[in-house]
Amino acid sequence: MTELGGFQDRVARIDLSDGDIAYESIDDEDAEKYIGARGLGVKYVFDQGPDVDPMGPENLLAFMNGPLSGTQVTMSGRIAVCTKSPLTGTVTDSHHGGWSGARLKWAGFDGLCFEGQADEPVYAVVEDGEVELRDASHLWGEGFHDTRDAIEEEVEGSYGKNLSIMGIGPGGENGVKYACIMNEDDRASGRGGTGCVMGSKNLKAVVVKSTTKMPKPADSETFKEGHQQAMQAITESEVTAPNEGGLSMYGTNVLMNIGEEMDGLPTKNGRYTSTEAMRDAEGADIDAERVSGENVRENILVDEPTCHSCPVACKKEVEVTKMHKGEEMNVRTESYEYESAYALGPNSGHTDRDAVALMIDRCNDMGVDTIDAGNMMAMAMEMSEEGKLEEGDLEWGDTETMIDMIERIAHREDDLADLLAEGPKRVADAKDAEENSLAVKGQTIAAYDPRCLKGMGIGYATSNRGACHLRGYTPAAEILGIPEKVDPYEYEGKGELTAQFQDLHAISDSFDICKFNAFAEGIEEYVLQYNGMTGRDVGEEELLEAGERVYNLERYYNNLNGFDGTDDSLPARFLEDGIRGQGASEGEYCELDEMKAEYYDYRGWVDGVVPDEKLDELGIDLGPGTGVSGDTGAAVSSDD
Repeated sequence: MTELGGFQDRVARIDLSDGDIAYESIDDEDAEKYIGARGLGVKYVFDQGPDVDPMGPENLLAFMNGPLSGTQVTMSGRIAVCTKSPLTGTVTDSHHGGWSGARLKWAGFDGLCFEGQADEPVYAVVEDGEVELRDASHLWGEGFHDTRDAIEEEVEGSYGKNLSIMGIGPGGENGVKYACIMNEDDRASGRGGTGCVMGSKNLKAVVVKSTTKMPKPADSETFKEGHQQAMQAITESEVTAPNEGGLSMYGTNVLMNIGEEMDGLPTKNGRYTSTEAMRDAEGADIDAERVSGENVRENILVDEPTCHSCPVACKKEVEVTKMHKGEEMNVRTESYEYESAYALGPNSGHTDRDAVALMIDRCNDMGVDTIDAGNMMAMAMEMSEEGKLEEGDLEWGDTETMIDMIERIAHREDDLADLLAEGPKRVADAKDAEENSLAVKGQTIAAYDPRCLKGMGIGYATSNRGACHLRGYTPAAEILGIPEKVDPYEYEGKGELTAQFQDLHAISDSFDICKFNAFAEGIEEYVLQYNGMTGRDVGEEELLEAGERVYNLERYYNNLNGFDGTDDSLPARFLEDGIRGQGASEGEYCELDEMKAEYYDYRGWVDGVVPDEKLDELGIDLGPGTGVSGDTGAAVSSDD
């Protein structure tokens, strides 16, 4: 057991096959080595066995909070969902904000680990240190929004006050490989197909009831010092300052106009580096400003809700009225995010602001990832143009069909929808369409073009969960100048920079606090708050080593599943022989090989594989080892 502050020292093990529920303590060494949330969750997933079938009953689905979750620490309302991804075959962790992570801590738990497969649909109710399974047959087939409302009444809770609900829609039920887990007011564990795993287990929802019971720090003076220092940094930052900073004013979509001006916004399935470049080349009626955070705030913003202990309030709730096939549709939804707007808008060949809002709302209700859904439709549009889809066509910027396609994909209603539900890798394999895919390891890229933002290029390639902007957010330095400004077009030094960001984010994900605090805070604030809450006395180097350990454990897991450096790739159109950048990125491509060499050297990896010496160095004494030595240069073979 662990006596560290910030932990409840209680994890529930729920076997859905027989309904057994057991409770266990957290190993003290694991708590120190892997911190919590992401780190500890990945450790549990690793212990379950790297070779499990992602859709099989043996795959573990772990809902984990960390030692700082649900505390006074700013932006500490996060929760991690860890599992083996059915989309990529890698380990994955996907986080969401809101209040469910805090409430799980307040309800007496550090984690919930689900395995097995229920015979009939169920949902779990968590309250006062206990877990109960209830019948969910009547909810199966319902969208997330109706599910949430029905459960609120059934459990006699007050949604948003003492009740949090995490659940899936038809996307997860029907095995859409990029189905997500929705939470509260449209916050999502969006990436990696966590909702698909949840659906395979016949688990419709996880419900948490609790009043506010914030943990007290073990070392109150150290915690107070760290908390005050962090709050000062947040309030003085041009990015996070409440009611002033760009993130607070416009949400993540503050980056839409910035990305457009840099020619770093992938457009029309990544053919162009901005909507202006597409407009100049094709004369298209497209303009990223229409779906920007500034436009949203001025025209359709109705509320600015926030997460537990967060003064920034980056979530932007919007309301639109949109005519769709002759019917007037009124939509009020949260999460008009930069990534969602990019994938469902410019990358799909249009910038219809209100249609994007409607599509985001539909993705949320159906429980499918907005990024992969938008990028899959963009891929289908390009394939249709090239005559590669016998199952049907999807035209560029056809928002009416896109709106309906989301629901069609979630229900796998027809041949085209069924195909797109499988994700980019399976579509590419089935249709010889690798050149049309914007995926890495089977997961599609986010809204940062690697021909412009070179750090994001190596970040996409080396992300352990497939293409991802959140494993190592180098745009902080390349765009925002945090901790210092670096040239986005320069590739030298980006391998090392990316690895450092990856380790730092592994720490914050394991705490579990929002990455946006890193726009203001640094390792000094992390150390003070972590030591203050837990009662430990670690230094900056020891904490950073813990982040490195988490990242290497994930890579080791993937290595044991056959992944190596050949999988650390990018879509061909971003490379030297692909499509060069335009406008401000004129002639640019991503120098991936050069950055990979630097990155592997900094990491101490061999061709993308963690050598046994590195595992020993970091104290990762799990599994058989990779069999690779830094002295031999040998590597496991890839069968992916």
